[in-house]
Amino acid sequence: MADNARAKKLADLIREVVAEKLQRGIKDPRLGTHVTITDTRVTGDLREATVFYTVYGDDEERASAAAGLESAKGVLRSAVGRAAGTKFTPTLTFVADALPETAKTIEDLLDKARASDAQVREVSSGAQYAGDADPYRKPEDEDEEGTTA
Repeated sequence: MADNARAKKLADLIREVVAEKLQRGIKDPRLGTHVTITDTRVTGDLREATVFYTVYGDDEERASAAAGLESAKGVLRSAVGRAAGTKFTPTLTFVADALPETAKTIEDLLDKARASDAQVREVSSGAQYAGDADPYRKPEDEDEEGTTA
């Protein structure tokens, strides 16, 4: 079992090598410049690596990029093996990162909250207090004998 620092170092190396190879070494048109490697995680025994990626585009481009990554898996693993110089090169698994969808969901919720706040602000703009504007007693309300008016 490798230590966490070694696994982290290998994960960073895999992320860099895969990103570089996708940008300059793979000629597959499905893997154009719209694929971004976001994160890489390696198991404790350094046998398996999960590579997270995002694709800029619609669902068809995402499916096309996933197929392209699967077909280029062997070339990418060979490049990682040459760069890492380890006894065993980890197997690569590509997983679409859910970060963009999560960010969009959060943005939609924030927009809904802003609209709700604006509606409350609009309704309360002409509202008046149910009682006096300031319901607290003040010293000038008391007369000379100390009783309230």
